[in-house]
Amino acid sequence: MVEQGQTSLAGQRLGAPETLGISTLEPGHKPPAMPPGRLVPIRVLLLDDSEEIFDISHRASGRVLFETVCLHLNLIEGDYFGLEFQSHHRKMVWLDLLKPIRKQITRPKHTVLRFVVKFFPPDHSLLLEELTRYLFALQVRQDLASGRLTCSDASASLLVSHIIQSEIGDFEETQCRQHLLNTNYIPDQMALMDKIMEFHHKHIGQTPAESDYRLLEVASRLEMYGIRLHPAKDREGTKLSLAVAHGGVLVFQGHNRINNFNWSKIRKLSFKRRRFLIKLRADPSNINQDTLEFLMASRDCCKMFWKVCVEYHAFFRLFEEPRPKPKPVLFSRGSSFRFSGRTQKQVIDYSAFLTYLKDLELITSFQGVLDKEDCVPEALKTLLSSTYEPLHSHHTHFLQELEERLSLWEGPCSTEVKGEMQRIGDLLLKSAQELKALSGQLQMISECVFALERACVASRRLECVCREFELQKVCYIPLNVFLLSPLHRLLHYRQILDRLCKHYPPTHTDYSDCRAALDDVCELEAALRPGLEQIENYQKLLELQKDLIGVEHLAVAGRQLIRLGCLSKLSGKGLQQRMFFLFNDVLLYSTRGITSANQFTVHRQLPLHGMTIRESEDEWGVPHSFTLMVQQQSLVVAACSESEMEKWMEDLKMAVDMAEECNGLTADLLSTSKDVKSSGASEVVESEDDLCGSRTSLPRNGNNSGNTLNRGNTTAHVCWHRNTSVSMLDFSIAIENQLSGNLLRKFKNSNGWQKLWVVFTNFTLFFYKTHEDEYPLASLPLLGYSVTHAGESENIHKDHVFKLHFKSHIYYFRTESEYFFERWMTVIRSATVSASRTRYLNRTEPD
Repeated sequence: MVEQGQTSLAGQRLGAPETLGISTLEPGHKPPAMPPGRLVPIRVLLLDDSEEIFDISHRASGRVLFETVCLHLNLIEGDYFGLEFQSHHRKMVWLDLLKPIRKQITRPKHTVLRFVVKFFPPDHSLLLEELTRYLFALQVRQDLASGRLTCSDASASLLVSHIIQSEIGDFEETQCRQHLLNTNYIPDQMALMDKIMEFHHKHIGQTPAESDYRLLEVASRLEMYGIRLHPAKDREGTKLSLAVAHGGVLVFQGHNRINNFNWSKIRKLSFKRRRFLIKLRADPSNINQDTLEFLMASRDCCKMFWKVCVEYHAFFRLFEEPRPKPKPVLFSRGSSFRFSGRTQKQVIDYSAFLTYLKDLELITSFQGVLDKEDCVPEALKTLLSSTYEPLHSHHTHFLQELEERLSLWEGPCSTEVKGEMQRIGDLLLKSAQELKALSGQLQMISECVFALERACVASRRLECVCREFELQKVCYIPLNVFLLSPLHRLLHYRQILDRLCKHYPPTHTDYSDCRAALDDVCELEAALRPGLEQIENYQKLLELQKDLIGVEHLAVAGRQLIRLGCLSKLSGKGLQQRMFFLFNDVLLYSTRGITSANQFTVHRQLPLHGMTIRESEDEWGVPHSFTLMVQQQSLVVAACSESEMEKWMEDLKMAVDMAEECNGLTADLLSTSKDVKSSGASEVVESEDDLCGSRTSLPRNGNNSGNTLNRGNTTAHVCWHRNTSVSMLDFSIAIENQLSGNLLRKFKNSNGWQKLWVVFTNFTLFFYKTHEDEYPLASLPLLGYSVTHAGESENIHKDHVFKLHFKSHIYYFRTESEYFFERWMTVIRSATVSASRTRYLNRTEPD
């Protein structure tokens, strides 16, 4: 008998870890509890042809059995699969997950259920787990052997070559020939043996996981991939077959598809006795009847196909699982059947816009925390709710409309339908006009940040509440950055609209709406930009205030951050790494000490008024060095490269010029209540794996609490470890270059690619399994990294691949298209290439 947690051959082949997960939607979700009652042994034939027996209560529903099988396989993406069996009418039917098993299977001891793929997605790359792809590959193998997956001889040979590469490894002629003689994968295999071996010879070095991926890549392009034919006749008595796929209902004659009806064209599916009816939406270009009728072998066959269509439509088209209808009190008409699984839009990530909505929801969650605290002034609560709730409501409704509109774009449409439905400009224009009406809320965001900081200064309890919230895993970037996200989003809308206007010709139906929306957004952005630049600078000062020990009153009016980063200070002991912070009135330098929060201890402040800077490499014999002279004292520092030295010298000279205009802003920033001197013994050297704590790599034990972790992923800490610097201009550029979406990631020495949802913000890549995850699995700060194309010598052999590397750390990423490859390269370069003063002075405003 099978016990929960045991692993099948599929799991052993991949080394699948034990897991309590049943679905990607509900991490940690467990199967329903087994109801009391007599246990019945039920036999299930798995895709690797092994048979397992599961002891299930005779009162259990189909879902209990199904999820027990998924748990046995350690299968997370079980939603794509189903259990089928032969009914007493000798027809293969699907096990209904909601009904009791005893009402579906009359003789369970004599019935074998088959665990097979039920829903075939349009793109195999949507399958996130390697185990899922392996099971899909086994399904393709079965369909090939049975003749269900028909294809040309060339395609069949290629498919078999990938299968045997996965089974026996690299090509060796004698072994390959003998294997094909002993194992039959397709009908008439002997006639194609030489062609199969020719393809197999080309797969040398391909791992089993890569072979599965390639197999699905070829199979998913075939006409009969995932197709189950249901015999029928049309009104004239012509023999046909009906099938259902992710896109709609298909009609076949033999194995040739002669018609397809996209979900967007279908108004209703129904059946009356043996007649299956498809009612189409009204379309002036359709000269045929609006109701199509097909005759099937029996009422049971008709109903069975109708149920499959309902399930496919729900899985691939709906946004959430349908809720059960209330039962009628007296009479019931028609079938009560409904889809009982999760939809594909729940199983996979659907829209990048949902990453931003989650940021607004985090602010709402933060407001909920403050509402429970007596230490929070009522005026602050009112300010936050009146500012963010209207913005959250606006974007929620906008994204709902956007998703509904995009769902109508699927499949082929007539010209008129495309003109009416495949539009986006009208929604964007409506959103832009509503944002203009919300300009008051957008302008109050800066006041929210100021008010929250004032309240924290006045209340030690409130400061602790905010710090505790910020330490939670869901708060993956500083809290103030979330508060500013609606202002940042305005910049992103401008970029999206700008790209659309450049993409559409002036004659396009969307062009005028997009152009008008762009004008509205640019007008709103121009009004808000001065305030945005001011609050961004204030937010950075607040962040540095938390990172520094030994300074007071850093975040004051008039002080501007210019650059922060690492330089080596020359002393009698040689070159020593120091962290420098350049403002428009003062230069601070510090060391990173061992404290509970890994803060930097400030050693000295240098006023900029009267400072002179000169290059001094020849004078001291230290590469990339320069000397700072102020008040008859000198300080010699060295950068890590010539470009870093030039940026520091440019910004220092600019800061000295600005210091003349700051009206004596500088006071003694060093704290008088603390001894800020620190010995060299407090400095530590950390490995790359230690950098950023658990934010840089996956937790090793899986049980770390977010509140016990030090926040070592601030910009200052990353600059320290990467020995680099970042300017305020870099921060401004980073705000405009944020992106999220699916990427395939591969490490330098690994074979397989892992699909992840990736969010790029705050100079960092944050990795999620899907966009629905509450917090990132890991993160990678990009300061100090280089981004390049993957070279031919690296043996990647994939399209749209870029490489990130820092010292010995190398990562490869793949995108789904050339367009997204260019977008990711653009935004990542904004974090890996620091800006110079020349770019700062020559910065152009948006059109």
